[in-house]
Amino acid sequence: MRLCRPVLAATLMAVILALASPCFAGSSAPIPVNNPAAQQNSFIDLLALMSGHCKTLKVAGRTFACKTVAYAHGDKGRVNFAVAVDDPTDENHVVSFSGENGKRADDNSYELPIDRMLLNSKDRPRIDGLPVPAEQVSTGVCRQTGNFAAKKVKDVTCSATDSEGRSYELLFVSDGRPVSVRRIRQSAPSIQDPFK
Repeated sequence: MRLCRPVLAATLMAVILALASPCFAGSSAPIPVNNPAAQQNSFIDLLALMSGHCKTLKVAGRTFACKTVAYAHGDKGRVNFAVAVDDPTDENHVVSFSGENGKRADDNSYELPIDRMLLNSKDRPRIDGLPVPAEQVSTGVCRQTGNFAAKKVKDVTCSATDSEGRSYELLFVSDGRPVSVRRIRQSAPSIQDPFK
């Protein structure tokens, strides 16, 4: 059963807001993690939902489909490309490529260095009824082609490897519909923009 877009947006936002410490749902065994210190008191100030499909979504060697991809910017500069995994056994299965200090090379390209993966499933501990994602120290990069201000994103590609050697890959391609951008609260921008 597919969630409607507003419910999925609320679920993604709740998951992204609840940063702390993974295992995955389904038949796979829990994935051990090395959690960095959780970033506390950070709030999402911008959320952009993109429609399209994942040509590739690999999580620690397993291939999945996705429901949607969202870009979430935190008021302290942390950015997540959150992927709602199309997992029939777990409606809370969300994987996020997370990093800071994203850069725009031009108006239609954005690059985010990844320093951790946020992994969420129905089996995660809960705070205020919401599952808290596990954080896995990682290295990698996400690249986005398109522009949120114009509400057009062509694609998002991400690749990361965690400290245990597990790899994560995403190739998301837009279906051409406008991006749904929601400014939640005002904050200082964290993108290094050479054109300003």
